[in-house]
Amino acid sequence: MSITKHNWTKDEIIAIYNKPMMDLLYQAATIHRETHDPNVVQVSTLLSIKTGGCPEDCGYCPQAARYHTDIEGNDLMSVSQVKAQALRAKSSGSSRVCMGAAWRNVKDGPEFDQVLEMVRTINKLDMEVCCTLGMITENQAHRLAEAGLYAYNHNLDTSEDYYKEVISTRGFEDRLQTIENVRKTNVTVCSGGIIGMGENIEDRAGMLVALSSLNPQPESVPINALVAVEGTPMENEKPVEIWEMIRMVATTRIVMPQTQVRLSAGRTEMSREGQAMCFFAGANSIFAGDKLLTTPNPDVEDDMKMFELLGLKPQKPFVKVAQPETVEAVDSKFEALGEKPKWTRPEHKIERNLEASGKGK
Repeated sequence: MSITKHNWTKDEIIAIYNKPMMDLLYQAATIHRETHDPNVVQVSTLLSIKTGGCPEDCGYCPQAARYHTDIEGNDLMSVSQVKAQALRAKSSGSSRVCMGAAWRNVKDGPEFDQVLEMVRTINKLDMEVCCTLGMITENQAHRLAEAGLYAYNHNLDTSEDYYKEVISTRGFEDRLQTIENVRKTNVTVCSGGIIGMGENIEDRAGMLVALSSLNPQPESVPINALVAVEGTPMENEKPVEIWEMIRMVATTRIVMPQTQVRLSAGRTEMSREGQAMCFFAGANSIFAGDKLLTTPNPDVEDDMKMFELLGLKPQKPFVKVAQPETVEAVDSKFEALGEKPKWTRPEHKIERNLEASGKGK
C-alpha cells in the first residue's frame, strides 16, 4: 500500500516524470488501483458567478482587466440563477458545483453574503460545493465552512521560482496562506496548477514539491493545460502535447496517492484515447460543462459517451468526506469583521505582461 510522503525532493520527482513511459504508467496505475476505484471519476461543473474585470495580471488569464480579450464580463449572479445552474449540473451527472468569481480576494459585504447564500442553497441540493474566490482570511474561511462549503480551490499555478514570471500582483506566499486559512476549518482543499506556460520540467516538479509538502496534502489537485487566449501575454505559447499531460498526471498520482487528480483545462484538445490514458495514469476527476469559467470545454453528453465507452461511472457526492451541515446566516457564530488584510503586491516587472496590457491602447 502506498504511503503518503511529504518530503519529496525535486530531483526525485523529476526522475519519476522522466521514467520510460510504460514504467511510469505501470507504477501510477498500480498506485491508483491501491488507493481509488479506477472505474469511478468525480464530475464537477465550474460556474463563473462573476466574470471579468479582475485587477490581477496573471499572464494566462483572459479575465484580467488589463488585457484586451473578447471576454464578456458580468456582475455577480443571483442566488436563483446559481440554483438553476446547479440543478442542471446535477441532472447531467455532476456531483459538485465549483463557483468562481474574478476577484483578487474576498471582501466582507453584500456580495460575499450573497455567495454564502449560494453555498447554502447548493449544499441543500445534496451537491458538493466548491468556491474559488481569490485570497481569503481565516474568518472568511470559517464563514464559508458554516454555510456548507465542501472545498475551496486556490491553485499554486506553478513552482515558486517560475511564479514570478507569471504574476506580479500577488505573492506565492499569499496562496499558501490562503490554503492554511482554509485548513483551519473542515473545508477540503483543491489546489493544483497549469502546464504549458513556458515553464520547464524542473518547475513542474517544483510545483508538485510545494503541493506534496502540504500536510495534509490537497484532497484535489487540478492539472490544467494552458488554453492560450488571444490578447493574453501567453497567447503564443505552444499547446501542451498529450504525452506531457499524461506524464504530469501520472507523476502527480505517484507523489500524492490519496489525492483526486483532476483533468481540467485543455481537454477540448485531447482525444478520447488521450483522456483514457490520463484516467489510466491516475486522473479521477474532471470538469464537465461547455465552459471552464471562460474557456471551452467538452460537451457534457460527449463526456458521458466517453464514460460509457470506457466503463467509467460518475462518483456520487460526499464519498470522500461527509456532507457538511449548513448553518443559516441568523445562527452564524462568525460575523463579518470588515477585515483589510495586507496581501502582498510584489509589483516586479514581467515584460510580456506589460506588453500585452499595452496592446490596443
